[in-house]
Amino acid sequence: MATTVRRTSCNLCEAICGVLVTVEDGQVTDIRGDESDPLSRGHICPKAVALRDLQEDPDRLRTPVRRTADGWEPIGWAAAYALIVQKLTAVQREHGRNSVGVYLGNPNVHSLGALTHMPTLVRQLRTRNKFSATSIDQLPQMLASYQLYGHQLMIAVPDIDRTAYLLMLGANPLASNGSMMTAPGFARRLKDVRKRGGKVVVIDPRRTETAAVADEHHFVRPGTDAAFLLALIREVIAEGHARPAAYVDGLAAVEAAVEEWTPERAAAVTGIDAAVIRRIAREYATAGRAAVYGRVGVSTQQFGALCQWAIQVLNLITGNLDRPGGTMFARPAVNTLLGLGRGHIGAWSSRVRGLPEFGGELPVSVMAEEILTPGDGQIRAMVTIAGNPVLSTPDGRRLDEAFESLEFMVAIDPYLNETTRHADVILPPAPPLEREHYDVVFHQLAVRNTARWNDAVLPKPADARHDWEIFRDLGIALARRTPLSRKRLLTEARLRVPPRRVVDAGLRIGPYKLSLRKLRKTPGGVDLGPLQPALPQALFHKSKRINLDQPLILADLPRLAALPTPADGELLLIGRRHLRNNNSWMHNSTRLTKGKPRHHLLMHPADLAARDLTTGQLVTITSAAGALSVEVASSNDMMRGVVSLPHGFGHQRDGVQLQIASRLAGISANDLTDAGLTDAVAGTAAVNGVPVTVTAS
Repeated sequence: MATTVRRTSCNLCEAICGVLVTVEDGQVTDIRGDESDPLSRGHICPKAVALRDLQEDPDRLRTPVRRTADGWEPIGWAAAYALIVQKLTAVQREHGRNSVGVYLGNPNVHSLGALTHMPTLVRQLRTRNKFSATSIDQLPQMLASYQLYGHQLMIAVPDIDRTAYLLMLGANPLASNGSMMTAPGFARRLKDVRKRGGKVVVIDPRRTETAAVADEHHFVRPGTDAAFLLALIREVIAEGHARPAAYVDGLAAVEAAVEEWTPERAAAVTGIDAAVIRRIAREYATAGRAAVYGRVGVSTQQFGALCQWAIQVLNLITGNLDRPGGTMFARPAVNTLLGLGRGHIGAWSSRVRGLPEFGGELPVSVMAEEILTPGDGQIRAMVTIAGNPVLSTPDGRRLDEAFESLEFMVAIDPYLNETTRHADVILPPAPPLEREHYDVVFHQLAVRNTARWNDAVLPKPADARHDWEIFRDLGIALARRTPLSRKRLLTEARLRVPPRRVVDAGLRIGPYKLSLRKLRKTPGGVDLGPLQPALPQALFHKSKRINLDQPLILADLPRLAALPTPADGELLLIGRRHLRNNNSWMHNSTRLTKGKPRHHLLMHPADLAARDLTTGQLVTITSAAGALSVEVASSNDMMRGVVSLPHGFGHQRDGVQLQIASRLAGISANDLTDAGLTDAVAGTAAVNGVPVTVTAS
């Protein structure tokens, strides 16, 4: 049999690890880390090995299907496109262009073809009812970047390979492999910080895998991180350690705004001792090369925007932004920022609740109500692309009901799952190993500048379609609803350009003057060096200045000041993720789901005892959104008054047998999260810090 070893990358998460794939007679027989990769240096996690499972998965759809009264049946690609265009056109003709909604899931940013071609397809629908996983994830980070640096994706990352002090809030990179920070092999990088004599401090309501190996971990009451951060800012300024760059304005306004947030006041709110707050502020400000990093735990709460602004302010006023060892901006070979909009907020609002759009998308927390509430602009049809919002967005049961009520729905997805089961047509794209790839987004967030092009490992079957081909063909079909014009011809021409040509053009005009031909000569990747200072020239503000005084953010301080102290006995629910999971998917991979169960509700022993509960007992969790039953497990890793459920569980809901044969038990935490609980500034869903009660079932 013919045996070859091919270099590619694992694009299942943000780490983009280089891998070596052994193929024997057309079948994958081995996947291992590529030590020649300049970014990942041989590191992989269990998910990379499961790329083979995705390729061979019998549950994966391989041809388009449509729903009939007797179940699902195959349909040809051309017939599927024609049906979709006919139905969407009819809905918009009768109810207006906003009667079609779009939801974009997280895997889209991991696919080159989706990034190059999906936006053009979506524009053909001309709807304002667009949603994505952004508003249950990193939206506050993007908002802070838009306000401070002038572009929503100009996101600073810790220069972890040179830092001396790393302060992390609501982040667990040992499970996530780094998030909004492309840092494969994070555990090794963390050890290197400590070998250099540096220090790692973690602030989190749970002693996570990352917290367990840090120098320090401090519990914080969910949803109060902003108070801790404001107290740090106050201490840095009060102790004379504020030294922002000459192009930074607004320090006096920040000083006045945080004056009331003494360490003592923050301690009463957060549960972190005032002396600890003072010490961390002093250590961070005097470390010389320090970085503050906050992720999903500080974004997906009621004060996410305030948290992410405060994190940037801390890095800025201490001179740690744009400094080696601090937080820095990548200089990728393809400048993603030039091809994306800088961003905007509040250009329009949701119809029912009036929450603001950001970057052209409405918060997912309003999606169900926009479908279920009658009136002008009501969503009557949906297009979902690589997403499972019934499991991954707030109040999943109501969204389940909403999708069932639609007149028409189309899903571009390789699986029949809790969301796509409501679709009338499902279009499945080819799997990762059959695709060419270049990481357009994650080189923009990388802790080192590198570039790598990956040819497909396996050939695509003739009757299969890449995702970009689906977007091309469906986009052209939608464009042809309009009369022939220069605009339509340009749209069709844009959709016909293959992703590789888009990448090649980006490489050629990029800062390193590379080309696709040059990258293909080095399939393991090209090392372009460590992060380099870039400010103020790289700022997108015309003034080339940064203004800390952001009225939209500072106006939220009174809401934080009015935050009530939790009542005695109240519990707050937070999520958690596992290294062997990938949000709501990969749960039908035997190699990833084997081992001990990991779906339990985690709870501090004292909270269990106070309710006469024991480990392994079935309990009922009740929130404003509903109630669910699950087994509970005692854990000293939990803060008193806090409970934790993993994100992405809950397959085969309500007894509905789906094609996907999930091997993980558990419930969906988003059947408990409240769609009405949001960040007042950004509109982000507050899926952490949800008030719940826990009782014996």
